[in-house]
Amino acid sequence: MIKITFPDGAVREYQPGTTALDIAKSISEGLAKKVLAARVNGQVWDAVRPIYTDSTLQLLTWNDTEGKSTFWHSSAHLLAEAVESQFPGVKFWVGPPVENGFYYDMDLGDRKVSEEDLAAIEKKMTELAKQGNPYIRKEISKADAVQYFEDKGDEYKLDLLQNLEDGNITFYSQGVFTDLCRGPHIPQTGLIKAIKLTNIAGAYWKGDEKNKQLTRIYGITFPNQKDLDEYLHMLEEAKKRDHRKLGKELGIFAFDDDIGPGLPLWLPNGAIVIEALEKLAKDTEERAGYKRVVTPHIAKESLYLTSGHLPYYQDSMYPPMELDGTKYYLKAMNCPHHHKIFSAEPKSYKDLPYRLAEYGTCYRYEQSGELFGLMRVRCLHMNDAHIYCTKEQFYDEFKAVNEMYLKYFKIFGIDKYVMRLSLHDPSKLGKKYVDEAELWKETEALVRDVLVRTNTPFVEVQDEAAFYGPKIDVQIWSTIGREFTLATNQVDFAQGRRFKLEFTNKDNAPEIPLIIHRAPLGTHERFIGFLLEHYAGKFPVWLAPLQVKILPISDKFMEYAQNVLESLKNADIRAEIDDRPEKIGRKIRDTELAKVPYMLVVGEKEVNEKKVAVRRHGKGDTGTKPVEEFIKETVIEIKNRVSE
Repeated sequence: MIKITFPDGAVREYQPGTTALDIAKSISEGLAKKVLAARVNGQVWDAVRPIYTDSTLQLLTWNDTEGKSTFWHSSAHLLAEAVESQFPGVKFWVGPPVENGFYYDMDLGDRKVSEEDLAAIEKKMTELAKQGNPYIRKEISKADAVQYFEDKGDEYKLDLLQNLEDGNITFYSQGVFTDLCRGPHIPQTGLIKAIKLTNIAGAYWKGDEKNKQLTRIYGITFPNQKDLDEYLHMLEEAKKRDHRKLGKELGIFAFDDDIGPGLPLWLPNGAIVIEALEKLAKDTEERAGYKRVVTPHIAKESLYLTSGHLPYYQDSMYPPMELDGTKYYLKAMNCPHHHKIFSAEPKSYKDLPYRLAEYGTCYRYEQSGELFGLMRVRCLHMNDAHIYCTKEQFYDEFKAVNEMYLKYFKIFGIDKYVMRLSLHDPSKLGKKYVDEAELWKETEALVRDVLVRTNTPFVEVQDEAAFYGPKIDVQIWSTIGREFTLATNQVDFAQGRRFKLEFTNKDNAPEIPLIIHRAPLGTHERFIGFLLEHYAGKFPVWLAPLQVKILPISDKFMEYAQNVLESLKNADIRAEIDDRPEKIGRKIRDTELAKVPYMLVVGEKEVNEKKVAVRRHGKGDTGTKPVEEFIKETVIEIKNRVSE
């Protein structure tokens, strides 16, 4: 018999060769129907894969991130099977799950997929799903795998095979379709109940513009029709709130081919939003005892070798520049620079906790196919900070960081959130993770303790930690229910050693600090993209690029409008006059479309009474009031960062 240990610590015995699905059935048939995959000894497995040794087991359902990911990965294979039936001879590259759904890249030769084809493929997927075909895993030798795809004439899979080691190659089949894949997959296609193919796009092979452009089909699936209907409704709402559309309409940001993909240009209105967010961060961090620093955009190769980022993170970094025989890299992360600032001057325990903050500019080489508006970019401005502290100080410091998140959530009207505690995988120590087993256990326990003691909602996720320590991914939801990853909060027990960071403790002996990496507002790019959707472009007054528009009814009231403008500007309120020779109705409509929070209409009555007629965006006329009173109320609203 083998012993299976469940997440709650319970241990049960089963016959060798049992599967996670068998175990689920032994608990209840209802549970078994929901199981999509399993985490076995920290690795996500097929639910029908036999288990032969004592193992830890977590059953994964649609409610688990890995469950959804497995479901969507399997759906990508179902898509490929349907495409192959409609387009014989198609060649496939990769078909991964993504944040919402999946895609598959394919070479259709000189054929193109139309909207009509998409509907036919979707229909075929539904037909194939109803067959309930099992996903079958098969270990195969490299020679046999090469032979299979040579016979099929698929150079893309042959390219993938070049980098795979013999003995670690698996095929997965369902129905009449077979694919090179490491898995895992759901038990059978019948679990896929609702299907929607959402988009057709072009994608260069391997993300390289010099390579052939492949066809990419995006889709999403659900275990029931109700969830799909709700998702499609959310998509309709999201179209109205698309940050790319709103960003263009409101003059927030732009992209230009001569600058390059994933490198946004912040327009004047966008720069105002950035400055408002930075002021919020700086005010908050100053009160919390942070010291502000500024670091260069490039550094020598030796810095990133010391940090360990090059071996672990090189694929996401821009290629090096060579100057005078020395390689330099664009900065992909701020932490190594901050570590050097910490070590620039001697530290004692009296200097700790030592908190460094910077809105640092980083550059990451995201694959071109993954770039998406402001959400996935190659240049990003990060609300970064690093806290150097003792183990005794860790609880209070980590708790304070979490409280900072909660303060920001309140300011921006974020009601739904959860912290994802990302842990390491013991089997990947020395490969994906720093090889310090005991320190991993200790720091993961420290983080878990803070979350539990502060009643912070969190879920635990295996094999998603940073390479140097556990982390928290902060998941938030917009007002229409879309989920975003806002930022991370990481614990680092390795970098202090690598950089030989020390402080003198109370016993006058050298000690290595613990390091907390945190970025509560994430990056300007991702957070402003989120805010555009969250507010549908209707920024609260404190954040709006233009806070007040003055609308004179005719030119003869322009002098009074100029006086009002001067008073507003003296109070640091961002305001303009609409001096166009248009009727007042047109001016009001245009200002509404521009989503300016306040309109001040001025005519003969307002001039005579030294007042303004106030209109609020989306609410209409709110009455007249003296200019001084409006200014006083608006200044308070801005200062308190009121979010309606």
